[in-house]
Amino acid sequence: MSLRETLKGTGVALVTPFNSRGAVDFDALEKVIESVVSNGVEYIVTLGTTGETPTLSKEEKVDIIQFTYEKVKSRTPIIVGIGGNNTNDLISQLQTLPLDEATAVLSASPYYNKPSQEGLFQHYKAFAEASPKPVLLYNVPGRTGRNMSAETTIRLASEVFNIAGTKEASGDMAQCMQILRDRPRDFLVVSGDDALALPQIACGMDGVISVAANCFPGEFSDMVRLCLKGDFAGAKKINDLLIEGYEVLFSENNPAGVKAILTEQGLIENHLRLPLVALSKEAEKKLKKYLSGSGVMDRKLA
Repeated sequence: MSLRETLKGTGVALVTPFNSRGAVDFDALEKVIESVVSNGVEYIVTLGTTGETPTLSKEEKVDIIQFTYEKVKSRTPIIVGIGGNNTNDLISQLQTLPLDEATAVLSASPYYNKPSQEGLFQHYKAFAEASPKPVLLYNVPGRTGRNMSAETTIRLASEVFNIAGTKEASGDMAQCMQILRDRPRDFLVVSGDDALALPQIACGMDGVISVAANCFPGEFSDMVRLCLKGDFAGAKKINDLLIEGYEVLFSENNPAGVKAILTEQGLIENHLRLPLVALSKEAEKKLKKYLSGSGVMDRKLA
């Protein structure tokens, strides 16, 4: 089975729960893992941006990866996030992080440096050639400050053997359609925008790596599966319930919104690491109002 078939559907970019002392809360992480797996997501992404990876130590990253393998127990594929703006350091991480049980590696494009398109190509080429696992690109210009063009994505897909897919979070529908038109047959293309997942799958994407699926895994993954079956009317009914949810999730920063909802669901404590902080009182009030009236909290949590 190709990676495109293996990773079709909903992947969830897991949060990293912290306790009141600021340490990783592994008991809470287990609760989140059990919730998303039992509620039907197709795969898990650990150490994505939603996991607050810029604030995690190397030792914590190793512990989180190994813990995730242990608790998932091969029930779903696991993707490990390894992204940053120092190419040589990322190549070193490929050799030191435990990747034996990973299905693939997701790598966000370099932030702050703002490389040219040729720089992006050479960065990913060097990374992919050193990776023991297939590499998924991650284009998220809202965080990195530099868009990876459709032409660069297709060049990487066509010329670098170990690059197997992309998480596209530019929000540019024309760019997304160009990638979908020109991609190699087995090249995975997934959405990185929860709010755009429905129309992007309608254009041909294979699914989504989601933030919302941390707290609404059943609803969101059902919506994606209906899209993939071509039942867009059925998918829209679910998506309509989630539209306001997308807004409150990302109203101030990610993952403050999703951590606030997971706290309301009793799965984690509401702690983030600086420079991120919890939602403001005003935003939290809007979030609670949405949860109380949306019906999405009615499902049975794992």
